[in-house]
Amino acid sequence: MEADYNLQKYLSFVKTVEHGSFTKAAEMLNYSQSSISRMVADLEKEWGLTLLERKGTTIRPTSDGMKVLPYAERLVSEFQSLQDQVSQLNGLDSGLIRIGTFSSVAAQWIPNIITEFKKHYPNIEYELLIGDYPEIEQWVLEGRVDCGFNILPARNCDSIFLEKDEFVVVLPKSHPLAERETFPAEALDDYPFMLLGKGEESEIQSILDKYRLRPDVKLTTLDDYAIMSMVESGLGISVLPRLILKRNPYDIVVRSLDEPAYREIGLTFRNEKSLSFATKKFIEYLGYR
Repeated sequence: MEADYNLQKYLSFVKTVEHGSFTKAAEMLNYSQSSISRMVADLEKEWGLTLLERKGTTIRPTSDGMKVLPYAERLVSEFQSLQDQVSQLNGLDSGLIRIGTFSSVAAQWIPNIITEFKKHYPNIEYELLIGDYPEIEQWVLEGRVDCGFNILPARNCDSIFLEKDEFVVVLPKSHPLAERETFPAEALDDYPFMLLGKGEESEIQSILDKYRLRPDVKLTTLDDYAIMSMVESGLGISVLPRLILKRNPYDIVVRSLDEPAYREIGLTFRNEKSLSFATKKFIEYLGYR
């Protein structure tokens, strides 16, 4: 018990330095902020050293803290390696995989992925966090999730490519171009437009920029179902990723652009060294499925 508590103290110290915050370390380790603070204080008392200092809103290691940090990191890393080895010897009978994802992957891919993965590793548990692309990247970098489904290229994370997803035009059945086999990109400028995303940060906006288009945007929203409903009502047209349109409940027409455009979806993770054995197996499964 004493050894376990010491490891938790070292881990609290390492993660507080890593994230610059007791609160973020607590979120990652599933402790209260006060528990993390107390464990670091116990470590300082035990060692007779001041390990951390506050610089503005950020917590940083003191000079003494920097000197002992590599040793604490090695202890934590070795303990993780020990846990991974035990998991391997037990045939991965337990473990938790924390996954960040955006909504369309959560709805269309995750259920089948977990169903198939559970056939090989039935006792793994999962924690699913749903957010937008920047949130998912931040969760991965902070260690809040073990891996995250996101759009490639990944700027600050390692990644594996999974699939290309086509951008398509959605329009009402009564639209004059509804009978065309493909939709001319330049015609996006000619009709009221519903934009999915956060304005200039929208991945759809990047497609419009690619074609040098400036459609008459009547609505900007993060809710793809709201866009499909409004298109069905004849209020305008939109461009959406095809993945969103699987199991589409709306009576709308879907057409490819005459100059096809795609996004690349991948699985991102901070780095291979930081992965648990369960997460490594999950990534291996996705890479070869």
